[in-house]
Amino acid sequence: MPSKKIVFESTQNRRLSALLDLPVDGSPTAYALFAHCFTCTKNLKAVYHISRALARERIAVLRFDFTGLGESEGDFADTTFSSNVEDLIAAANFLQSDFEAPRVLIGHSLGGAAVLQAAAHIPFCRAVATIGAPADPVHVARLLKDQMEDIEQKGEAEVSLEGGNFKIKKQFVDDLKQTRMEDVIRNLKKALLIFHSPVDNTVGIDNAAKIFQTAHHPKSFVSLDQADHLLMNEADAIYVGNVIAAWARKYIDISRHVPVKREVEDNRVVAKTGKTGYRTEVMANGLALVADEPVSLGGTNAGPTPYEYLVAGLGACTSMTLRMYADRKKWPLEEVVVELTHNKIHAKDCEMCNTQSRLVDQIEREVELIGPLDGAQRQRLLEIADKCPVHRTLHSKVIINTKLKS
Repeated sequence: MPSKKIVFESTQNRRLSALLDLPVDGSPTAYALFAHCFTCTKNLKAVYHISRALARERIAVLRFDFTGLGESEGDFADTTFSSNVEDLIAAANFLQSDFEAPRVLIGHSLGGAAVLQAAAHIPFCRAVATIGAPADPVHVARLLKDQMEDIEQKGEAEVSLEGGNFKIKKQFVDDLKQTRMEDVIRNLKKALLIFHSPVDNTVGIDNAAKIFQTAHHPKSFVSLDQADHLLMNEADAIYVGNVIAAWARKYIDISRHVPVKREVEDNRVVAKTGKTGYRTEVMANGLALVADEPVSLGGTNAGPTPYEYLVAGLGACTSMTLRMYADRKKWPLEEVVVELTHNKIHAKDCEMCNTQSRLVDQIEREVELIGPLDGAQRQRLLEIADKCPVHRTLHSKVIINTKLKS
């Protein structure tokens, strides 16, 4: 399922633009809210990759543009750190009313400081994760030091920052100076996960140390070794998303989302491939999988190929079928190991093939039976391997009906 475009209103009645990243089958187990970095937008590559990594683990993520940034209404020059916090609270309330209350807050850089401030006003939140966050928002004022004299004397200045040129007013700087973070962090009363790079040249690692030392347990720290401040390396961003997903599950209640026993009719498998590359997200029985192609074929080798999944299905079915048969017979089968390979071969090299096709598919399957079985038992299990349901499907006529979704 592609990211869902959303618009909601801020407390100042401005239309804020957002994207809701959902699992490919559209059924999340929890919701998270993401606050991007200072002057960034919801479309920053790191924000996208972190959000998609969480969505693959069934945690939906709302990422939005703060007032005056990206596609959101308003004038950035009129905003403050406090107004960003208000935007976050408005986003959380929107999620609660239209979807489900966010259990996780995630903030990158100044967005990290914002989620720490907003958390006290979002009671349904259970966990907060910060990425490269300053221990105090006034840290941002240091980025403006070359223009600070103009801001103080003239009331505003044009500043060149990541993402372009922005007008910064004195009210923004004054608001940063008035913000107090230490008590907020100490009284957070949420699980806290801190990500920071030791080579972050924008927000130093000492900020993470101060946040960690100030916060009460439960708290955790993850070092993003060699990562830059904006997490421009895709692997770093995906790693952050995967760690947040695993960590957050300890603190969010997903028991009511556990799928009930499925009926045969409800056996959907959903696959989604984006606009670039072949990496494909797959959702089967509520479980997230990834398919891809090798680098040599233009992929990124992020997961098994479609044919490898097909062969894996045969291998798993073979192994399960032998386990079931041995259990029913009460035979001493301890383990089954099935090794398979798939190749395209010339039809003329296949003695059993009666086909007009030049190439045919060939799967080599080797079965290892571990346990004190006698020869007759081993031979019978080898025969049973050919009777597994997937094996029979591959040998039977398969009808595939394809239609466009309206």
